[in-house]
Amino acid sequence: MDLEAVSKRSAFHAKPQGLILQYGTAGFRTNAQHLDHIMFRMGLLAVLRSKQTRSTIGVMVTASHNPEEDNGVKLVDPLGEMLAPSWEEHATRLASAEEQDLPKVLAAIVEREAVDPQQTAFIVVGRDTRPSSEKLSQSVIDGVTVLGGQFHDYGLLTTPQLHYMVYCRNSEGRYGQATIEGYCQKLSRAFVELMKQASCSGDGSRWVKVDCANGIGALKLKEMEHYFRQGLSVLLFNDGTEGRLNHLCGADFVKSQQKPPQGMAMKPGDRCCSFDGDADRIVYYYCDAAGRFHLIDGDKIATLISSFLKELLLEIGENLNIGVVQTAYANGSSTRYLEEVMKVPVYCTKTGVKHLHHKAQEFDIGVYFEANGHGTALFSEAVEARIKRLAQELEDEKGRAARMLASFIDLFNQAAGDAISDMLVIEAILALKGLSVQQWDAIYADLPNRQLKVKVADRRVISTTDAERQAVTPPGLQEAINDLVKKYKLARAFVRPSGTEDVVRVYAEATSQVSWDQSTDRVGNQGTQGRSKHSVFGSHHGFPLTSVNTVL
Repeated sequence: MDLEAVSKRSAFHAKPQGLILQYGTAGFRTNAQHLDHIMFRMGLLAVLRSKQTRSTIGVMVTASHNPEEDNGVKLVDPLGEMLAPSWEEHATRLASAEEQDLPKVLAAIVEREAVDPQQTAFIVVGRDTRPSSEKLSQSVIDGVTVLGGQFHDYGLLTTPQLHYMVYCRNSEGRYGQATIEGYCQKLSRAFVELMKQASCSGDGSRWVKVDCANGIGALKLKEMEHYFRQGLSVLLFNDGTEGRLNHLCGADFVKSQQKPPQGMAMKPGDRCCSFDGDADRIVYYYCDAAGRFHLIDGDKIATLISSFLKELLLEIGENLNIGVVQTAYANGSSTRYLEEVMKVPVYCTKTGVKHLHHKAQEFDIGVYFEANGHGTALFSEAVEARIKRLAQELEDEKGRAARMLASFIDLFNQAAGDAISDMLVIEAILALKGLSVQQWDAIYADLPNRQLKVKVADRRVISTTDAERQAVTPPGLQEAINDLVKKYKLARAFVRPSGTEDVVRVYAEATSQVSWDQSTDRVGNQGTQGRSKHSVFGSHHGFPLTSVNTVL
């Protein structure tokens, strides 16, 4: 490993003196003008990770739902999953090292992880449609090549497509072909087979309006639309021809603002969905006859999917271990419906897709979704093999159910949450069950809820346990929250520190809007009442609703 060559090349990607960034669940994200050195160094790190795992590693250049002027990067591990936590630490140290210390930090990673410098490395790179992405992806490639790594540049991809490519390359063809055509054919073939089984009841002709957030999702949907056209028509809005990426549109905007995106032509009853900028999140919505907006977020998506998968298992006669994984932000009505009505076990993890994904891997079939619409379903290798064998062996209704489940296994992107894949899954289930979007929404009623954040002096004062649902410090805070929620029916509230910025996030839900307004207000005020005792929010940051700058 030629560290002198690395130092010389790094001078063309010089790090601004004193700039410190931390690798989190979303990788690195900030204004694009600060990222050139980060991209170069993540190219270096990807090579080391590839050498250590003896596998293909992915590098995705994107900032997902962030504004267009931002960008970011994240590394993808061999099975298409998020980068291992220990390597997140390496990424932070490498990105923060001053120029003169870069060779020393690289050498330390090599030693600690027992990286064989002689091992070959192969990296795949993808990028979104941001104006800065092409140049920044070249900086990644510069880092890869200076360490002797080989690479394949896929160019424009959705983030889930890059995860898919990595998984395919490391599964020796078992999962699929690592090409755009392979991705399109696998998903569309499964979707079309399912749609052949669907009746024409319910919504009638299959079409859906898609808000693409002016991002990469529009381009990729246009590329693959002809593959599944006989089963579904998609009407694209915010396709990147006019508006700015993620500006007043996209899944994050619709979820947080609880209203339709700008540029979406909606009529009462139209079935609509929104992707985020890199197409790994999806939410559905519609307007009723009175013009009221109805959001169908990740909780109801998980409920629809897991309920249908369980129905298929019951038809086949298979008693498999199926579980749903949520975070503390999941609406309490969804949890109760799954556990009490569908008899599906529900598990809660810390916020962050990597935590949900790893928990879902523990089950025969694991379904996970964050409320923001990021999620998928995972099937163990043994279950996948058994279902596909039963699909060939069984006849009558059992055989039909087994064949449908086998098609769903292929339709899910099991490497990562994927807005395109999830949309096709949802459309297939609605068609097979003959459900309208209104009937889907009516499966259960969400409890009114609110998510808030406020900037604080030091978020580290608050620590949590029980998947972030219980505050450990400061002393007395959790007890005060418990006393408050007892006053409201089906009330629940928690506070947690942000993982990336100096804010504290508050969630509250109860049976009426008045209740959750009051409970959220009062939970937040636990930091201001008795400030001398808890010193949570600092002297200038009270937490009544009127003082909160951002409603998530």
